[in-house]
Amino acid sequence: MSSTTAAPETLRPAAPPAAAGNALAGTRTLIRFALRRDRIRLPAWVLALALATLSTANSLGTLYADPEDRAKAVAGVDTPAGLAMSGPRHYLVDDGLGSILSHQMLGFMAVLVGLMSVLTVTRHTRAEEETGRAELVRSAVVGRHAHLASALSVAALANIVLALLLALGLTGLGLEGVDARGSLVYGSAHAAAGLVFAAVAAVTVQVTAHTRGASGLALAVIGGAYVLRAAGDSGGSDALSWLSPVGWAQRSYPYVDDRWWPLALCLVCAAACAAAGFALSVRRDVGAALRPGRPGRARASAALTGPVGLALRLHRGTLAGFCAGMFLMGAMYGSILGDAEDMLGGLDEIEEALERIGGSGVVESFASMVMVVLAVVAAVHVVMAALRPRAEESAGRAEPLLATALSRSRWAGGHLAVALVGGTAVLASAGLGFGLAGAASTGDPGLVPELLGAALAYAPALWVTAGVAAVLYGWFPRAVRAAWIVPVYAFVVGYLGEILRFPAWTQNLSPFGHVPRLPADDLSWTPLALLTCVAAGLVGLGLAGFRRRDLDLK
Repeated sequence: MSSTTAAPETLRPAAPPAAAGNALAGTRTLIRFALRRDRIRLPAWVLALALATLSTANSLGTLYADPEDRAKAVAGVDTPAGLAMSGPRHYLVDDGLGSILSHQMLGFMAVLVGLMSVLTVTRHTRAEEETGRAELVRSAVVGRHAHLASALSVAALANIVLALLLALGLTGLGLEGVDARGSLVYGSAHAAAGLVFAAVAAVTVQVTAHTRGASGLALAVIGGAYVLRAAGDSGGSDALSWLSPVGWAQRSYPYVDDRWWPLALCLVCAAACAAAGFALSVRRDVGAALRPGRPGRARASAALTGPVGLALRLHRGTLAGFCAGMFLMGAMYGSILGDAEDMLGGLDEIEEALERIGGSGVVESFASMVMVVLAVVAAVHVVMAALRPRAEESAGRAEPLLATALSRSRWAGGHLAVALVGGTAVLASAGLGFGLAGAASTGDPGLVPELLGAALAYAPALWVTAGVAAVLYGWFPRAVRAAWIVPVYAFVVGYLGEILRFPAWTQNLSPFGHVPRLPADDLSWTPLALLTCVAAGLVGLGLAGFRRRDLDLK
C-alpha cells in the first residue's frame, strides 16, 4: 500500500527554475551575444550614416555659403518634382543651412536608417530560426520572447547611438543655422524612424518562414512609406504624408520649428508594431510562420533541371524588386530633369562639377551625374546575386547538389549568369524610367533611347563588379564581404568626388570611372570592350579558384 501511494511522488517532475517561466529570460545574454556578432557590422552602419550626413552638411556649407546661393537653392526645389525628391514645402520658409540639410537629407536618410534596422532585426530573429540556432538556444533557459526582445534592443541601441552622433557632430560643425536644439531634433528624427521600421520587421518575421521574405516585406513597407510621403509633399493630399513614418520624421521640422510631437507618433507606432510582433510570435512554432508555405508542384519545370534555371528561381524575387525599384528611382530623377537648370543654375560648385563632366548643357551633365548613382545602386544587386553561392554553401544547400553530376563551374556559373544578366536588366529598368520621365518633363522624346543607352553603357562595369565578387568567393570565401567596397568606392569617387574635387587618379581605381559619361560624353567602345575582357578574366579566375578549394560551411 505504501509503495502504491509513493509512486506519484517519485514520478513527479522537478519544478523548473524560476527563470524558465519568464518569457524574457536570457534577453541580456542574447543582447551581448548579438552585439558581439555585430561588432563590425553595426558600427560600420552607424559610422557610414553619420559620416554621410556630416560630409553632406559640410558640403552644403561650402556650396551655399552666401545667402543668395541659399535663396536660389530653395527656389530651385519649389516644384512638385523637387518636393517629391526632398520633403514638405514648409522647410522652404527658412533658407538656413540647417533647414536645407533637413529638407534634402532627412527623408532619404530615414530610408537608410530603416534598412539598417530591418536587417538587424531579421538577422537576429528569423535568420536564427531558419538556420536552427534559435531552437538550440531555446533548449536552455531562454524565454520565448528573448530573441525578439534582444533584436529590438540592439536595433534601438544602434539608432540611439546614431542620433547622438548626428546631434553632436552637426553641432560641432559650427555651421550657420545649425544649432544644438535643431541637431538634437534632427538626430532624434532618424532614431524615431528607425524604431518604427525595426518594429515593422518584428511583425514581418512572424509572417514568413524565410529571412529574405521577412526582409522583403519590411522593405516594401519602407518603400510604401517613402512613396506616400513623396505623393503628399509633391502637391497631393497632405494626409498621405501623415500616413507615413517618413512623413512624421520630416514634420518634426529640425532647425525650423523643432517640433517633438510628430516623433511621439513614431514611438506610438513602434510600440504598437512591437507589441503585435510579440503577440503573433506565440501563435506559431519555432521555425514556422503564420503564413504557411505553398506546396510545390508535383513535377519540376524544365528550367529547374539546369543550374541557371535554379539560380533564376532563387533570385527572381530580388531581381523583380530591384527592377521595379530602379524603374521608380529613375523616374523620380527624370521628373526633375526639366527643372535641373533652374535648380542648379547659379551654384558655383555644382556648375564647376557639371562643367568637368562635360555636355552641351546642364540637363546632359546632370543626367550623366545621375547615371553614376543609378549604376551604383544596380551594382548593389550584382554583388548580392554574385555572393548568393556563398550563402548557399554556408547553409549546406550546395553540398547535396554538388554531390550529383552537377559540376562546380556550372553551379556557381548559374548564379553568376543571373548576376550578370540580371544586373543589366536592372540598369535597363533604371534607364527606361529615367528616359520616360525625363522625356515627359522636358518634352524631348529623344531622351528615352539616349538615357536607356547611357544606362546600359555601365553594364561592363557591373560585370567587373561581379567578377571581383567571383574571385573573392572562389579564392577567399571568408572575405567575400569585401566585394561591397567596389560599389561604395564607386559612389564616393564618382558622385561625391565630382563635387568635392577628388584627384583624377581616384576615378581610375573604379571600373565605373572608365565608362564614358553619357549622354554628356561621346560613346567610346574601347574602354567598354576592355572592361568586358577584364570581367571575363575575373569570372574565369573565380571559377578556377572554386574548383580547387574545399567547401566551407562556416
